[in-house]
Amino acid sequence: MKQPLTGRFIPGDSPVHALDARAKLICLILLLAAVVSAGTVYGYGLILAVISVILLVAELPLHLAVGPAWRMWPFLSVIFIMNALFFTATDPLWSWWIFHISLAGVQQGIHVVTNVALIMIISNALTLTTAPLEITKALASLIKPLRLIGIPTDDVAMIISVAIRFVPTLLEEADMIKKAQIARGARFESKRLTEKAKSYLPLIVPIFIAAFRRADELALAMEARGYHGAGRRTPQRPAPLRLPDYAALMVCMTVSILQLALLR
Repeated sequence: MKQPLTGRFIPGDSPVHALDARAKLICLILLLAAVVSAGTVYGYGLILAVISVILLVAELPLHLAVGPAWRMWPFLSVIFIMNALFFTATDPLWSWWIFHISLAGVQQGIHVVTNVALIMIISNALTLTTAPLEITKALASLIKPLRLIGIPTDDVAMIISVAIRFVPTLLEEADMIKKAQIARGARFESKRLTEKAKSYLPLIVPIFIAAFRRADELALAMEARGYHGAGRRTPQRPAPLRLPDYAALMVCMTVSILQLALLR
C-alpha cells in the first residue's frame, strides 16, 4: 500500500484535527517563536516535548512528520558546514586559508540546523492535520485587517493555500520522474559525488515543466468554474473559537513565555 506523501492532509478525528484552523495557525506562529528563542538544552527539550505531544495526540506517523527535515539533510549539512567554517575566526580549533573551525561556529551550526529542522516538523504537522480549504479560510480571516491598506487578503490567502497544496503534488511528480530516470539507467545512489550530481540534472527540467503544467491546469479549472477573485463572493462569517481552541492557544503561549524565561 502506498504511503501518503509528506505534507498532504491526512483526515482524522484526533483533537488536533478538530481544532479551528485559525487557532492552529496562531499556535504555529507561537511555537515558531519559541523555536527561534530556544538557546539552551532545556529550551530544546521543552520544544521536543511539545512536538512529541502534538504528534502523539494528532496520531501522526513519525516518518511523515519528520520526513521533510530528513529529506533536506544535504541542505542542512551545507548550513552546518558554512557556520562551522565561517562563523568566527577567533580561537579557532583548526585554520587553513579562509576556513576557520571554532567551537562557537560548531555550536552555531548545530543551533541553526536544529531550528530549521524543528520549524519544518511543526509546519508539516499543520499541513498534515488541516485541510487546504480550512487553511485558506483561516489565513483570509487572520489577515483581514490588511484590507484597510488595500491588500486583497482573500487572494493572498488563496495563493498561499495553493502553494502549500502544490508541495506534495510536486514531490509526487519528482518521485515519478526519478523512478523513470532510474529505469533509464540513472544512478542516484552512486557514491561518487560527480556522478550523483549529473544524475540529478535530468530531474530539474521535467520538474519545472510539470510545475508549469499543473499551474496551467489549475488556472483553467478555476476559470471554468467561474472564479474571478474572492472579492466578488459573499463573505462567510467564521465560526467562533471553542474552548479547546483557547486551551491550545494558552498552552502554546505558555511555551513561548517559558522559552523567554529560560533565556535569562
